[in-house]
Amino acid sequence: MAATITGVTRPAVPSRGVPHRRRADRRRWRHRLTVLSFLAPALIGISVFLIYPLLSAIYFSFTRFDLLTAPVWVGLRNYEHLFGSDQTAWKAAANTLWLVVFLVPARMLAALGTAMLLTTVKRGGSVFRIIFYLPALAPPVAATIAFVFLFNPATGPVNELLAVFGVDGPLWFDSPEWAKPSLVLLGTWAVGDLMVIFLAGLLDVPKPLYEAASIDGASSWQKFRFITLPSISPVLMFAGITGVIQTLQFFTQAAVAASVASGQATTGGGISSTFGYPDQALLTYPMHLYVSGFRFYDMGYANALAVMLFLVAFAVTLVLLRRFRVFVTGGERG
Repeated sequence: MAATITGVTRPAVPSRGVPHRRRADRRRWRHRLTVLSFLAPALIGISVFLIYPLLSAIYFSFTRFDLLTAPVWVGLRNYEHLFGSDQTAWKAAANTLWLVVFLVPARMLAALGTAMLLTTVKRGGSVFRIIFYLPALAPPVAATIAFVFLFNPATGPVNELLAVFGVDGPLWFDSPEWAKPSLVLLGTWAVGDLMVIFLAGLLDVPKPLYEAASIDGASSWQKFRFITLPSISPVLMFAGITGVIQTLQFFTQAAVAASVASGQATTGGGISSTFGYPDQALLTYPMHLYVSGFRFYDMGYANALAVMLFLVAFAVTLVLLRRFRVFVTGGERG
């Protein structure tokens, strides 16, 4: 065919659209393959160590499985037992919730107070930071054993010191009423890791804001409320969410404290017969999960407990993200 332009007849030029599109498609595919090659290590790691175990746990939660025989599908029986007749699980969940409510705020307040104190130190600040950080380096097992001996109701130095002032010390880890508060004291002692994060956030607050507030006659509380807290709100969000997730998985300190306070060593391949001592006051949800799986070999039920723990942690994280986001942004805007 031919095209006529201003009376001149010229041959038609073949369209180059298809070859151009093919080259563009090849470039896009090369780009995607390059991106996937860089992401491959992370994707493989997430698939092998997160997605596959999660899907396996969900599957085994619907089975009767003892690690020795093939799993047998039982449907919702494990979940019916969890929400029906397993009162120990609810006791363990209540203990874990108690720790979330009291331990997480206590650690955040202790870490924030220590960090604010260190910001006022003019000389030897580095030395004091190291001193306050050192407890966080202590192994959890060793720190818990030391705390149980320090708070021994008969021979511990804490009660002996209280007796000097005429105060009868409680039974601490041997008392159902004082066992969990004793764990809170242990948790607030080792807040060096959280203190460092708060300290970095406080040092990042612009000093001109404090100077302007002082000129306006703001009190120390007003400076803290309207300058410090909004400035470190992202740090508070991080500390709160990670603290809740860690406390929902609280295991080592409670298990060691129960075993040492009861005076009995672990038995059965590392599983103590006194988990939860005294009177199930120190029995946390992860401990009940561990006992179900590795003492009674009821892996199907243990996986059901694990799935519920994951769902609760996921839901709580979403709620906290929502609430903290409102706090960080200063409220929702309509």
